[in-house]
Amino acid sequence: MLEESAIVVKIEHGTVWVVGTQSNACAGCTQKTSCSSTALANVLKKKPIPVDSELALTIGDTVTVAIDERDLLRAAFLMYLLPLCALFIGAGIADSLVSDSTPYGDVWVAGGALTGFALALFIMHTIQKYAFLNYYTRPVVVKKC
Repeated sequence: MLEESAIVVKIEHGTVWVVGTQSNACAGCTQKTSCSSTALANVLKKKPIPVDSELALTIGDTVTVAIDERDLLRAAFLMYLLPLCALFIGAGIADSLVSDSTPYGDVWVAGGALTGFALALFIMHTIQKYAFLNYYTRPVVVKKC
């Protein structure tokens, strides 16, 4: 689990909204490569995010927020591998449809690759917007500090 401290800024309908705080537990924050929790810290510091909590919290409480590392790895896998595969699949489909005597055949293959890439980006955006981040990978409040 990746953990980061945060401050509760809003509570509505059982959802807690938090904003990240400056972490000074170790002096490694200046060396971003030395700590894996900087990924979670960067997300939390940008804007308030909703987190799940079973604790009784009030606005202004300092809490520890955590997210499972496996969820981040799945998201990274989806973000990098799906567009790459779609790019090659789009190019392969276009190449199979275009004959060798077609003028500007390479342009059609490149267009097919870009179409596959754009379609993968659209699918990823839809998944992220409606399902993936909203329901499956929400951070949780581990403890109240």
